[in-house]
Order: sequence, then C-alpha cells, then structure tokens
Amino acid sequence: MTTTTTCLNLFAIYQEPLSAALSALNLLTHFIGWLSFFLQVNYRLPLRPQTKRTYYEYTGLWHIYAILSLNAWFWSTIFHTRDIDLTEKLDYSSAVAQLGYSLILTLLRTFNVKDEAGRVMFAAPILAFVTTHILYLNFYELDYGWNMKVCVAMGVVHIVAWTTWAVVTHHPSRFKVWIVIFGGALAMLLEVYDFPPYKGYADAHSLWHASTIPLTYLWWTFVRDDAEFRTSTLVKKAK
Repeated sequence: MTTTTTCLNLFAIYQEPLSAALSALNLLTHFIGWLSFFLQVNYRLPLRPQTKRTYYEYTGLWHIYAILSLNAWFWSTIFHTRDIDLTEKLDYSSAVAQLGYSLILTLLRTFNVKDEAGRVMFAAPILAFVTTHILYLNFYELDYGWNMKVCVAMGVVHIVAWTTWAVVTHHPSRFKVWIVIFGGALAMLLEVYDFPPYKGYADAHSLWHASTIPLTYLWWTFVRDDAEFRTSTLVKKAK
C-alpha cells in the first residue's frame, strides 16, 4: 500500500474532516486561553492577603466557562468525525449548555453582578430553560429548526448585552469586545444562511468553525485584560 493510499484511507475515516480539524483547533485555542488566564490570576496578579484568593470576582465563572467550552468543542470534533445519533445529541447538548452558560456569564459581567443572591436570580431561569431544552432535544425530538431559533435568540442577547456594555463602559480593552461582537455577528450568519460544501469539504458550518478560532483567541485576551483591570481597581481601593 502506497503512502498516498494510506493517507487517503486515514482521511476517509473522518466524515467531515475539515469541520473536525477546525473543531479540534477551537478546543486547543480555548485550552491555551484558559491556561494563560489561570496562570495570570493565580501567579502573575496579586492575591487577597487573608484568603490567598484572586481579587477578580469572576475567576470561578470563567473556569466553568472554559470547561464547558472544552467539552463542547470536544464533542463537536467527535461528531464531525463520526456522525451517529449519540455523538449528534452530545454535540448539540454540549453546544447548548455552553451557550446557555455563556449567556449567564455575559449578564453577570455586563451588569456587574457580584453578590450570590443576585447571581442566582440571573442564573436560575436561564439554567431551567436550557436544561429543559436539552431534555427536549434528547428525549422528545431533535428539532433542528427549533434548536437553531433558541441558539440564535441567545446569541442575539449576547450581542446586545456586550454591545451595550462596550458603549457605556470605559474599560481599556472594550475595543476587543467590539471586534468579537462584530466578528461573532458575521459568523452567526454562516450558521443561519447555510450553503452546500465547496468541493465536498468547506461548507458554511466549517467556515463558522474557522471564524471562531481567532475570535476565541481574542476573547481570552480580553478576559485576561478584564482580570488585570478589575484586580488593579480593587487593589487600589484596598489601600
């Protein structure tokens, strides 16, 4: 068997090789972003003297966001490698869970919610809705049209919330939010207005995967900037 034939056989294992590869790259980008954030808040920025915890109020929330993002892109990679009923449901469920949690984190950060009671008030109805939606997809009907409407609706709320925040805030890294918002809105159009694969590989969905890689990298740089900005502000207030 020639080397070319071997490569073609390995390539044929993946049902959607481009989408699978791009999903894996998204997973890697999230991991690198999360690792750099973890190192920054725990080793590069000052910690609270009494508790040795980070000053940044959203540290734990971003850790959960990273775990859910890694999980979503992992199952996206698996699904695009082997499209069966189980991997499809895991892919859709993981994506909805990540998007729903991202919405919670978006509202908590843009509204600057710090107390536990306020966070529960924001999170509870969204968690209830997202959980119900995931159960509906898995145990009643995997309705692609309805799922798309739900995801687009949550995406629109994301965009509106961060756009409003970026307009009113004086955050030094707000321009990064603008770039991610604009890029994310354009990328969302690839999911809404699908087109068939070009030469059997590059369809709208795979291009969406490609567009999220640089946006993810930039987003994690904003998260690090936000941690540094909030820490600096709180340290000055503590003095």
